[in-house]
Amino acid sequence: MFGEAESRRLGRLLARGLAVLTVVATLALAGPGTQRADAAVQCAGRHLKTVKFTTGELRIYKSRQYACAVTVARKPGARRAMLVSLQARGGRPAMDSGRFTRQAGPVTVPARDRCVRATGSVSGVKRSTGWVLC
Repeated sequence: MFGEAESRRLGRLLARGLAVLTVVATLALAGPGTQRADAAVQCAGRHLKTVKFTTGELRIYKSRQYACAVTVARKPGARRAMLVSLQARGGRPAMDSGRFTRQAGPVTVPARDRCVRATGSVSGVKRSTGWVLC
């Protein structure tokens, strides 16, 4: 089918292709080497308010139809108790709580023309916004 020279050429081509594929897969899994702490936040809309506290911060975002909140640890690393809660006036709160390394949330609620309040907690230190975006 193939001569000896063609077989060697095909083998080298396959080896190069495998090497390139390995490098691409490694880069895709590893991602960029320098990621910012807020890179994990996935709220749509524009950032409107940040409530800072000793162990982290509560961030609130607003798009046309929705409000979104996330609590981010000041120093990501070890798992610790974290919570984020977001409630539109007249609605039920959306909540994410547990033991996380970096952030709790995002949580989103429909909030067109409605006030919202948010609460965030990291390692037992808790802060709330009161009614905002009214």
